[in-house]
Amino acid sequence: MKYALITGGSRGIGRAIAIKIAQDLKYPILINYQSNDAAANETKKLIEDVGGSCILLKFNVADKESTHNVLDEWMARNPEAIIEILVNNAGITRDGLFMWMKPEDWNDVLNISINGFYNVTNHLIQKMLTNRYGRVINLVSVSGVKGTAGQVNYSAAKGAIVAATKALAQEVAKRKITVNAVAPGFIKTDMTADMDEKELKRMIPVNRFGEAEEVADLVSFLASKKSSYITGEIVNINGGIYS
Repeated sequence: MKYALITGGSRGIGRAIAIKIAQDLKYPILINYQSNDAAANETKKLIEDVGGSCILLKFNVADKESTHNVLDEWMARNPEAIIEILVNNAGITRDGLFMWMKPEDWNDVLNISINGFYNVTNHLIQKMLTNRYGRVINLVSVSGVKGTAGQVNYSAAKGAIVAATKALAQEVAKRKITVNAVAPGFIKTDMTADMDEKELKRMIPVNRFGEAEEVADLVSFLASKKSSYITGEIVNINGGIYS
């Protein structure tokens, strides 16, 4: 049995991606989440409502031991299973001007994005290589591509994943594994709920925030066999605010 794992998949863009991959590509879905049981169970139900199946895996991607323990335990119970699609979506923001940034706000943001990427992807890539097929899609951000004032930590974290995406793509391409990143701009989610959409949309050429489902459509394509000649790419999805 072949599966798709979405980290940070209980809400927002992660939830939309999980539902879309279940619908479009018919993969059973593994949802990683850290703490929100209610949101995770709601996502599970939404996936089942569209005819998919879903398993919840609770762990903090920044914690290597917990990540490995939960994944290994699941693999031991499902020895024939292969995680063929990995969407590294987990991420947090701790915005503020750099000169006043607390060490924990720097470390927490980088740990989730960078160490989370390493802890999950490094642990799963060997099986993909053995299987000679895989899709790795990393959710980055316009902040990681162009930089955003007030988000030095988040820009640094996502910028690192941009570089890692390009490098890893070159290492694994011969085994039919593609590694790409998707860089959303302003998308309607919990993360942008406090932003002044009316004011900010003036900066966006298409004059609106994006929908999580629009990001999910792009990720679903990159996770499919149709995208097999695309690797090492950072695809912007931001309404024209930056390219």
